[in-house]
Amino acid sequence: MINEIYPRDQIRKYLLIDTFAVVIITYMVLTSESMTSIIVKLLLLILFYGSFYLSLWFRDWRLLAATVLGCVTLSLLTIYMEHSFLLFGFVFSELLGRAKSKIHIGVGILAIAAMFIFVRWYEAGTLMSMESSVMLLMMILQLLLPIIIHIREKTKTLENKLHAANKQIEKYIQEEERHRIARDLHDTLGQTLTMIKLKSELTMVLIDKNSEQAKVELNDILKTSRIALKQVRELVTDMKFISLKEEIARSDSLLKEANIKLIIEEKKSPFLMSVEETMLSLSLREAITNTIRHSNARKCMIKMEANEDYFKIFISDDGVGFKNQTIGNGIQSMKERLRALNGNAEIDSASDGGTIVTLTLPMNRHEKENSAV
Repeated sequence: MINEIYPRDQIRKYLLIDTFAVVIITYMVLTSESMTSIIVKLLLLILFYGSFYLSLWFRDWRLLAATVLGCVTLSLLTIYMEHSFLLFGFVFSELLGRAKSKIHIGVGILAIAAMFIFVRWYEAGTLMSMESSVMLLMMILQLLLPIIIHIREKTKTLENKLHAANKQIEKYIQEEERHRIARDLHDTLGQTLTMIKLKSELTMVLIDKNSEQAKVELNDILKTSRIALKQVRELVTDMKFISLKEEIARSDSLLKEANIKLIIEEKKSPFLMSVEETMLSLSLREAITNTIRHSNARKCMIKMEANEDYFKIFISDDGVGFKNQTIGNGIQSMKERLRALNGNAEIDSASDGGTIVTLTLPMNRHEKENSAV
């Protein structure tokens, strides 16, 4: 409820201060011993509230207009009641520093200066006595505050942009590294495993015909297996492990932000090596990203299916479907990652609308590896 009447980004730092300022000025006006009528007092309070409220919510010309109106209101309160009301110029001075336009800030600063000059001229008919007064100090501080706030806000904006740029660069580097690892898996480890497969088939033929040669081939298979194990360790050493469970939780959070309901039909996943789980998690991330960006869906489902031959993850949605869409880098990355593990990724439109992404990872190879050991 408070977010509807007060800016969310200012609640932590400024809500208490602004509330205190509003309460104090209200008390000062209503308890003033000035001969000003209660109607005029209430009217001036309403003008202050209105200008303050506008300056809270806007950063364009409306902030400048609110600042000018606030300065006029404070000038009248000072003339009719007492000098203490000039202190509330800090409220508008601080908010003015967040204006988007430097011209608006400049004009607002002139309005603040005009407020002090007008009050002093009205009371004394001259500005000479202002040189050594507290009023001069207040005016200088209120004129400098918008400039200081503007520099601070600009620095904060630049820091946020730099942080976002660093995040993008880091993400790009990570993706490039993952693509490199996927290519290395396919080019190096794939060739080694192919060699093991061929030698295993040859050994099966020789085992009855030429046992000595079969032993030689088995020794070669053992050496090649050790090489393959070393290659896997080298490739995965620098690659950050991504848990499938954590990635599903992350997907749920992202889909909620995009107002897409996630339905999870999660079954206990089979044992996966770190590289397999990471590749599946990254592929799932790509699929969810595409759902958020392109599907216009309201519902998304993640379903897992496993048996002794394969492990599948289905990502489906009720969006616009995959027809007439080109294969982008994200989809290509999914295919490359799973192809490196002898799996595959399929993307198609569902018969009743929406898109289905199927990630398939073969599992029967684990049994063969265990039996070989």
